[in-house]
Amino acid sequence: MRRVRHHPALPYVKIPAFMEALRAPNGISARTIEFVILTAVRSGEARGANWNEIDLGTRMWIIPVQRTKGGKEHRVPVSERALAILRKMQELRQNDLVFPGSKQGRPLSDMSLLMLLREFRPGITTHGFRSTFKDWAAEMTNAPNFVSEAALAHVVADKVEAAYRRADLFERRRKLMDAWGRFCTRLASDVVVLEHRRG
Repeated sequence: MRRVRHHPALPYVKIPAFMEALRAPNGISARTIEFVILTAVRSGEARGANWNEIDLGTRMWIIPVQRTKGGKEHRVPVSERALAILRKMQELRQNDLVFPGSKQGRPLSDMSLLMLLREFRPGITTHGFRSTFKDWAAEMTNAPNFVSEAALAHVVADKVEAAYRRADLFERRRKLMDAWGRFCTRLASDVVVLEHRRG
């Protein structure tokens, strides 16, 4: 049986404060991490993002099949803050990569993101933010589990369920990701008040 590897994750109540701090640095690494969090994608998918995959007009990013873990094209709804990041990166465009690395024609390395994360939150990984999103969706929204699973581009293990669930639930996922984007960009003090009320 294959063991599931758990990546260290930031509790979702700490995300707004983390995102506030992350907006301070001007570097590409900070924008990439922010984009990873807002889209709940895998780090490599964001680092390898190409401008021909992005449609700013419809706020959609299509990750081609050859770049996904599940071997299936993944349409990603882009929230308002994620769109603002893309527009900023477009102003700084060097080549076809949305988040270019220091070497010409090469994307950012995973290590460049990890080094920045170590400055902010030692022990946290970019992949862990997917767990953060999942926890938030489960505890703070009414979205069915299968919608957040689709947002994470998880492969449906049950063959019968997979046969029936062929749609990618894009519009339902857009609502969820827009809500996630709003949560991520709200003031940290608002979240503290919210948590106090829940307790």
